[in-house]
Amino acid sequence: MTFSIFLEQIINGIVIGSMYALIGSGIALIYGTMRVLNLAHGEFYMLGGYFVFFLVVTYGVPAYLAIPVAVLMTFLLGAIIQRLTIFYLLAREGWAFSTIAVTLGLSIFLQNAALLLFGEQFQSVPYYLQGVIEFAGIRLPVQRLLIIVVALVTIGAMTFVLKKTRLGWAIRATSQDLDASAVVGIPAQRIYMITFGLAAALGAVAAAMLAPIYAINPWSGLPILLKGFVVVILGGLGSFPGAIAGGLILGVVEAIGVQLTSSEWRDVIAFTLMILVVWIRPWGLFGQKP
Repeated sequence: MTFSIFLEQIINGIVIGSMYALIGSGIALIYGTMRVLNLAHGEFYMLGGYFVFFLVVTYGVPAYLAIPVAVLMTFLLGAIIQRLTIFYLLAREGWAFSTIAVTLGLSIFLQNAALLLFGEQFQSVPYYLQGVIEFAGIRLPVQRLLIIVVALVTIGAMTFVLKKTRLGWAIRATSQDLDASAVVGIPAQRIYMITFGLAAALGAVAAAMLAPIYAINPWSGLPILLKGFVVVILGGLGSFPGAIAGGLILGVVEAIGVQLTSSEWRDVIAFTLMILVVWIRPWGLFGQKP
């Protein structure tokens, strides 16, 4: 493997890793805030991809308008689903297992609903930007550079929201001490609903960016969900910064590993890395030891 090919694989790893980071950060955001392990998170990715497909391909909406609309639609759908399902479970005893069972059922329901509504055909979205950039022997499609830029903007925006806004302070306070946040007037259930919607929106951003590269189908959420769990385990369950770092690490390791072996080993590489981290550092690379 030449040095230029190696650099290309690093960049490709950063591209896909940035999307893993968005998926993982959504899972981490929900778990870190309300201690719910959302097994339906991959379906929000899938639905976000379908929203983009229909807006761009079926209705001819420009991508720069279609993507924000699709993300907003997924945010609202996530918030509504949280209000209709998880909201009622959190007040009951033994809610931890109940939420796992409900989100698993929700995942199956959304998959079959998508199959019924959209069919089993694999759908794709045209590249938003055409062309290839060449530099020092490295060839990189402009579409992949767009993915990196969108990921950086999205992660930066979420970091700003969490650290510099009243909503972010409320989310962090609720995640740290529910009772104390209630005493100072923070509406925990409303924060939970918004957080769930934000996590779904992060999945929709990833779907919008990957739709021109990976086809959309009713089952496309499951593989990305598994990678999201690998990411949060690598970074530390419930850690938003850890999910970002874990996604980038996973993407780069996968890209280099696939180059050295073959694409059939992609999932093996990912889960081997996860097992090693669990074995050596069970609380994650960036998590805190309990």
